[in-house]
Amino acid sequence: MTDLLIAVNPDEDSRLPFLLRIPQPDGDLLFRTSGTWPRVKALYCYPVGLHEWPTDAVIVERVPLRSCRRRGAAIDLILDRSRENRSQLVFTQARGRDAVFWQSARTRKQARPNVRTPTARARGIAELQIVIDSHERYAYRFSGQQVSTIRQALPCGDYGLIVDGQLIASVERKSLADLVASLTSGKLRYQVADLSALPRAAVVIEDRYSQVFTLDRVRPAVVADGLAELQIRWPNVAMVFCETRQLAQEWTYRFLAAAHDWVLTEHAALQRISPIEIDDTELGQAPTASEPSTAEVRAWARTAGLPVPDRGRLRPEIWQAWHNANDVGRS
Repeated sequence: MTDLLIAVNPDEDSRLPFLLRIPQPDGDLLFRTSGTWPRVKALYCYPVGLHEWPTDAVIVERVPLRSCRRRGAAIDLILDRSRENRSQLVFTQARGRDAVFWQSARTRKQARPNVRTPTARARGIAELQIVIDSHERYAYRFSGQQVSTIRQALPCGDYGLIVDGQLIASVERKSLADLVASLTSGKLRYQVADLSALPRAAVVIEDRYSQVFTLDRVRPAVVADGLAELQIRWPNVAMVFCETRQLAQEWTYRFLAAAHDWVLTEHAALQRISPIEIDDTELGQAPTASEPSTAEVRAWARTAGLPVPDRGRLRPEIWQAWHNANDVGRS
């Protein structure tokens, strides 16, 4: 089948009155959705099995597809018609569960300013090294900036700046759907608390703040109140809405570059001027980047034949065994 099909959902009790069928090489995908096209806002799509496609389906629209390609966490659709011909199915998470949103070029453009990000070096740094958390999926590439990247596990955040073995600054990236899911589940509170222990940290959201008030699967006031509470409780962790992924990447680059300049000039200068009076705990308490994650130590312990639980914290002797085996902390 090479057509996009939209049919009436025979389940009259469903809040999603349409069925959207998308052809794929390894089997068609079927979703329940609330509209026939994302004209005003992105449409939530609930994935279901093909058995829900009725044998006597009432077809609302049948449109030939010029292109249907998987690209990362999205499927790009190009329909064979002159208007309303480009859209995208985005696979993400909401409230800790997998979710799919159907958006068109028009709904994406509402949050995409017509700007071109600068290519000038941030703070005059020839090449900034940014550490990308090894668990980060679809990471920023920083292709338009003077940046080199490495991947390793970070104790908090998705993008970090490491100086002399210490994590000085970190940025946690969030899409709007991920922001809402982590906020309502309570996960974001722990993430921000961890970030607050760093000298410099921020949360960057790839959307506009106004989009919070267009949410239809959670009360916007709950999200707005939650964000305000986080900012009051941990004021040293900036929360920045950057409209698009491109601008969020640009802001992350500039933020980490400014942190690099700060730690090498301003903070160091203050120490030289008054080494006794200036409190050095702000940098001294920064976590070292060489510390592995719990999952990594658990996997190592199993290969070493040490008994460890499937989840939860590891016993202190397990951590000590890992440090001994890797010569961490020895002189």
